Amino acid sequence: MLHIYFGDMPEAIFNTEVYFKNVYDEKWLMDDFAKAVVKGVDKSEILDKFLIRSPVLGLIPPLMLSGGTKTLLLIKNCPKQVFNASNCGDNCAKYILRMAKERDVTINLHHLMRFKEPFSIHVINDDTVVETMMQLLMVAAQYV
Repeated sequence: MLHIYFGDMPEAIFNTEVYFKNVYDEKWLMDDFAKAVVKGVDKSEILDKFLIRSPVLGLIPPLMLSGGTKTLLLIKNCPKQVFNASNCGDNCAKYILRMAKERDVTINLHHLMRFKEPFSIHVINDDTVVETMMQLLMVAAQYV
């Protein structure tokens, strides 16, 4: 299940760019999830664990991936941590839900992310479970 905390969350890792730079493992890029995220979010192709082909930037190292892609890779590969998913655009939402189908995922948001229904999301702030964007909006509006 996906668990979201809206607003300031002291234990959440806010600067995912710096955190990624310090914990990234090149093996992270070699699984199917990473390949799907890099293609879906950054419109890029993983050539090997050290090199990505970007249609905008050309050949780049993994540290030059977008903030959203880095955050998704952190969420997947550091499951005990809570990350600021406001570094992600709405194009990352489906990947967050995909991970949450496999295991509990907790994220911190400072904005309302648009998730495609159907979903079941636990909002930690008031311990409610929402199943539509309208329900999520009504709860999130109290905190962001």
